[in-house]
Amino acid sequence: MNETLLQFIVLFPLLGALIAGLFGRSIGHRNAEIVTSSLLVLAALFSWIVFLQWTMGGGDAGHGDAHGSADHGFAAAESVKVELFRWISTAGLDLNWMIRADTLTAVMLVVVTTVSSLVHIYSIGYMHEDPHRSRFFAYLSLFTFAMLMLVTADNFLQLFFGWEGVGLASYLLIGFWYKKPTANAAAMKAFIVNRVGDFGFALGIFAAFMILGSIDFDTAFAHIADAEGKTISFLWGEWDAMTVICLLLFLGAMGKSAQFLLHTWLPDAMEGPTPVSALIHAATMVTAGVFMVARLSPMFEASQTAATVVIYVGAITAFFAATVGLVQNDIKRVIAYSTCSQLGYMFVALGVGAYTAGVFHLFTHAFFKALLFLGAGSVIHAMHHEQDMRKMGGIKDKVPVTYWMMMIGTLALTGVGLPFHLLIDALPNIGFAGFYSKDSIIEAAYAANSTAGTFAFWALVVAALFTSFYSWRLVHLTFHGKTRASEETFSHAHESPMVMLIPLFVLAAGALFSGIIWYESFFGHAEHIEHFFKGSVVVDAKLIKEAHYVPTWVKLSATFSMIIGFLAAWYFYIMKPDLPKKLAKEHSGLYAFLLNKWYFDELYDAIFVRPAKWIGQAFWRGFDDWLIDGAIVGGIARRVKDATNQVVKIQSGYLYHYALAMLIGVAALITWAIASGGLLG
Repeated sequence: MNETLLQFIVLFPLLGALIAGLFGRSIGHRNAEIVTSSLLVLAALFSWIVFLQWTMGGGDAGHGDAHGSADHGFAAAESVKVELFRWISTAGLDLNWMIRADTLTAVMLVVVTTVSSLVHIYSIGYMHEDPHRSRFFAYLSLFTFAMLMLVTADNFLQLFFGWEGVGLASYLLIGFWYKKPTANAAAMKAFIVNRVGDFGFALGIFAAFMILGSIDFDTAFAHIADAEGKTISFLWGEWDAMTVICLLLFLGAMGKSAQFLLHTWLPDAMEGPTPVSALIHAATMVTAGVFMVARLSPMFEASQTAATVVIYVGAITAFFAATVGLVQNDIKRVIAYSTCSQLGYMFVALGVGAYTAGVFHLFTHAFFKALLFLGAGSVIHAMHHEQDMRKMGGIKDKVPVTYWMMMIGTLALTGVGLPFHLLIDALPNIGFAGFYSKDSIIEAAYAANSTAGTFAFWALVVAALFTSFYSWRLVHLTFHGKTRASEETFSHAHESPMVMLIPLFVLAAGALFSGIIWYESFFGHAEHIEHFFKGSVVVDAKLIKEAHYVPTWVKLSATFSMIIGFLAAWYFYIMKPDLPKKLAKEHSGLYAFLLNKWYFDELYDAIFVRPAKWIGQAFWRGFDDWLIDGAIVGGIARRVKDATNQVVKIQSGYLYHYALAMLIGVAALITWAIASGGLLG
């Protein structure tokens, strides 16, 4: 039965995508919505059953065989592999299409299907006026299927299939409103930027196969020790093989998870419908890179250089995105940069070796960030599709349910909690989800006791302060104070329908309780973590123990940052609402720098986009127009055509004309032979 559940979880979204995509017009939009949403709800229900069986089912490792046992439950083994069909069989490569299930997979199944099912339900209300919504629901389900293929992959090739699948589906979803030029541009930008990372990811897979001799995860992991000391020729020299492999794979993660330098696609992707933002940018596609590094943790453990790069990139991303979020005015872009920043936290955890802490933040972040995105969609719905926070304000009483849901999401994101344990050992800490998961990463970064770890610690603490500031800035500008909306927009502002609010309630429950319930399993005592994850990711017991015994000021650093950010936002936007404008004028250079996202778009436009356009223009005008169309088609080809037209006129159809031509030819041949001495010799 357990193996059957896994197959249903994976195949239900595909079935929904096929029904809505191929038969949406036949069965109608309403039926397409119901079918796809129902199948996703069932997939989410089955995912929770698998998750609870796996993580709370008890049992010892000896109850099942090497691949687990359906009879004794998932808790009996480290992993379960369900073979679907034979895929590739050729010289040196024999692959079956397998569903790999372990604790890491179970966590991702819950995250992906829960958020996706709630987004499906939410979209019934949000997209009810769209004439193409059956296609929209087909894309949502297709995306979910691709993501499930990714998280259940048992080898690099399956992983790559899901990896590219979510890239395709995200392109379709971001550009869903294809008649909108900005949506088309955003979809292309996301697709192209991700191709850069995916190219490195593909090279990493090739290198892993070459060095480790297999693309099956378990077999490749077993050969990591054999790769120690091996080098690989790459670019201009010889490099440590595992370092090259891990860095190339991480390049793919940088693209998918919008890390520094490959982050530019993420904020522009807000051009898609708001439910897309919640699905792609809150819990699924952008976490694919985090999942991949966690899944391949044995490989990253073999290269300290690669791990250090992951730390620095994650820390810089967390800080960079937080600074940009301080001044953004589009409500969805603020949350998008928050997502980018929080992904940086996750990668810092992975880089220092606290893989379970990174997965923990992925887990909790899915709930409160999806809640914030869908809450923002409810605000936009209430404000007649207005997204500029400068044109909102004072709508708290107009949308009270949305307001309190957004408050819960904000409290979870900023990490509000009461660290009672620091005062009395017997008392537990009480707080929202982010309080547990984000603080765990900050403590782990400090406990790493390295130059990179120290840098990351301070970057994350400062990012926590900025996160608190821009999060409460969003709340104040959107809901508090006097309204800045037009009289017509404000008077017609209204609460969203229940079909849009129910998903918010479910996500709010996750934002409230996921941290306190699962903290011990993800970042408690090492033996609890090892039992919970059962070998699906590397658990550094020493680091986790040291993280629990960092100085008190380290444990309180994130809380103090949160309080400072909250007070600053309250002072700026409630007590002195004119102060932000004054500071922006006084520090116009810094304000413009942050507002324009450190000018990365302009920089890339100058370095890559314009030269590419110039080269394309040169080939178009010089090669295609002048050489092909002009010199060849309009020159040589035209002359050949003219000559052919003249020769064709000789073909008159009269026999005596042909006899005359033959005689002339024979006479010419004889004349040439005589002149050359052929007949006389």
